[in-house]
Amino acid sequence: MIMSNQPVNHVAKDADNVATLEGLQYHLKVKPGDLADIVLFPGDLRRVERIAKQWDSNEKVAEYRQYISYKGKFKNHDISAVSSGIGPSACEIALAELKNIGTKYIIRVGSCGALQPDINIGDLVISEAAVRLEDTSHHYTMKEFPAYASRMLTSALIRACEENNLPYHVGITASSSSFYVGQGRKGWNNYLPSFRENLVKDLTMAGVKNFEMEASLMFVLGSLYGMETSAVCAVYANRATNEFAVKGEDIAIKAANEAARIVFDYIEEKGSRRYWF
Repeated sequence: MIMSNQPVNHVAKDADNVATLEGLQYHLKVKPGDLADIVLFPGDLRRVERIAKQWDSNEKVAEYRQYISYKGKFKNHDISAVSSGIGPSACEIALAELKNIGTKYIIRVGSCGALQPDINIGDLVISEAAVRLEDTSHHYTMKEFPAYASRMLTSALIRACEENNLPYHVGITASSSSFYVGQGRKGWNNYLPSFRENLVKDLTMAGVKNFEMEASLMFVLGSLYGMETSAVCAVYANRATNEFAVKGEDIAIKAANEAARIVFDYIEEKGSRRYWF
């Protein structure tokens, strides 16, 4: 296991492919076979530990910089969790390296700010698609390319919430690479440029459910790389009602763990994901 406080001797194949000959990834410090096919994907590395505590068994696989990885068993299924760090740039690194080791399914377990007044603090928002206000995904494809979630994983998250009586909402998310001005919050000395003054109002009028920072990048890379990606976020803020409280993380974790179990139960029963609807 590689720990963040230890020096790392990492000799890569070359400057373009920075994995080692064994496939050890430069940032995540994992290689093919180290993690399960499905990864729960919070930003916060401490949330990874809280996710793993709900499993039947768990072990830390690696920790380096803001990235920490666990694997274990949940209801007889192999499962993993990896932290993405904050924002789309850090998330892109983790997603690229997870694809390199063969990850198939990724469920973001995040926090967000609601944009609709009927969404309560502590509720969950499941993202069907995302407005691409971040710019990391623009390095991969044109800005008009849609960012949409996996139908399979989104359906599994909805079913997990229904079966466990968890409060949830489903809809479009706005993903920004900025937490403050990029989400319509005033910066120092009340700085807010004119092109951001009506952002919250415009998104709310358009029916967008929430703000967060990673989903659109995840959905675009999922489409391009053939990975199933999805997102469920606990509501910490409501911009319409001007409320903030750190609530709902525990049920977001429960929804994601149960969704992973639902997906694998279904695949084992059907033998293929192509029947999912």
